[in-house]
Amino acid sequence: MSIKVEQLTKVYGTQKALNEISFEATKGKITGFLGPNGAGKSTTMKIATGYIGLTSGAISVEGIDVTKEPLKVKELTGYLPEHNPLYLDMYVKEYLGFIASAYRIGNQRARIDEMIETCGLEREQHKKIGALSKGYRQRVGLAQALIHDPKVLILDEPTGGLDPNQLVEIRKVIKEASKDKTVILSTHIMQEVEALCDKVVIINKGQIVADDEVKNLKSMKSDVISYWVEFEDPVDQALFENEDLDVSQVGENSYRISAKEDPRKIIMKVAGEHALPLINILKEEQSLENVFQELTKEK
Repeated sequence: MSIKVEQLTKVYGTQKALNEISFEATKGKITGFLGPNGAGKSTTMKIATGYIGLTSGAISVEGIDVTKEPLKVKELTGYLPEHNPLYLDMYVKEYLGFIASAYRIGNQRARIDEMIETCGLEREQHKKIGALSKGYRQRVGLAQALIHDPKVLILDEPTGGLDPNQLVEIRKVIKEASKDKTVILSTHIMQEVEALCDKVVIINKGQIVADDEVKNLKSMKSDVISYWVEFEDPVDQALFENEDLDVSQVGENSYRISAKEDPRKIIMKVAGEHALPLINILKEEQSLENVFQELTKEK
């Protein structure tokens, strides 16, 4: 395994940020690392890259123990943290040259030019980083993570601030990089996970609550059955809530109606009793977002 996490625990004072978590990520696949804010995602990534220490347990990268050889792990790892730390007064090419020098990369000019093209920075390469939009700063951050051709790529919210066109371009870069690298990707965008990731690890309150392929997670049995229901006109949601159904409005005349048992009979009964013209009723397919919400909701 390219990244192996074993019984990892991290304690800050009296707070246990990570509680004996274990998972693995392999070469040639993108592992989505998901969880609510404060779940322990960034802490895990910082430990895996050697930026902070662990309390107990172990992480190895390409078979190398992070605590024993942190510099070697940094050589093997490309890391884009959530809060992208860039030198704002440096020019794009100057900054990438600085990073290339730190990694002692040969033929730096060619490698820098390659990263500028790969990450779509051609038009911005002669600008100061401080003058770039957030989206282009993310591209610079991705370029610095890739410039030394690492075996492992760890990306914490890599597409933050990107417009839809930029999203497509950067996703292509990440997908291409994953062919010969181990990639761990943290994001809150579930469509991105479904588009990019081969497997998903979900963490909640410092503990792993799911570790499986995306297709398997989407086929999990849900605690509720939901239907998308459209009426001719807006309706009083209380009519359905009085029948112990969970209702949320999703459009001008459309609603998501859920229950632990199939709610269709009750929906039809209420619609008939109150003369509510029903236009459409469709069962909601299980999505990764539904699964995420089920596994991380407050209990």
